[in-house]
Amino acid sequence: MRTIYSKFDKAAIQSLPVVQFQGRVIVIQTAGEADRAVDYLMQFPRLGIDTETRPNFKPGGMNPVALLQVSTPDTCFLFRLNRFGLTDALVRLFTSERIQKVGLSLHDDWAQLRKRKEFKPVNFIELQDYVKPLGVVDMSLQKLYANFFGQKISKTQRLTNWEADVLTEAQKRYAATDAWTCLRLYDIITELFNTHAYRLVLVPEPETSKS
Repeated sequence: MRTIYSKFDKAAIQSLPVVQFQGRVIVIQTAGEADRAVDYLMQFPRLGIDTETRPNFKPGGMNPVALLQVSTPDTCFLFRLNRFGLTDALVRLFTSERIQKVGLSLHDDWAQLRKRKEFKPVNFIELQDYVKPLGVVDMSLQKLYANFFGQKISKTQRLTNWEADVLTEAQKRYAATDAWTCLRLYDIITELFNTHAYRLVLVPEPETSKS
């Protein structure tokens, strides 16, 4: 029986062990490499999706998506969209009715990706919607993963330069972890739906002080 919480204390996450993707990470630098990677990914029934964008610290500023992460259970491809844009092969992947795409805040990711090339994504799972029937209301990827797996997704690389000439190993592992953990969350949420082997603890809202 797994215990999950309606809300997860952000402070409690800091003491949890860090999770990191340990599989293969393949950086895709050209449109030709992207085509071959998509051919490989099209073999899988379900993929984890995430994106990264070079931070813009000016008010209201937003850079184009620099990196697209697409993960299988053991391999994550990092597509450097700032180098070659959104290829027809990637659009074919996003619009495949056969392949399920799983992510968190996917609507935001699709909106940003569509600024590079117009497409209509199909057959995708938004984890923030998918988890709601279990009674969980804290929806960030870090809180969801801590809630279901008792591990912390480190966010130290989030605001680094995703358009750098060479991505660091820390950047690559961070990016891959975000896409891969979406797959893991989908699997555990689906398992709990099917088995009902969980106990939900309702966490009350913090009391507000009255002046």
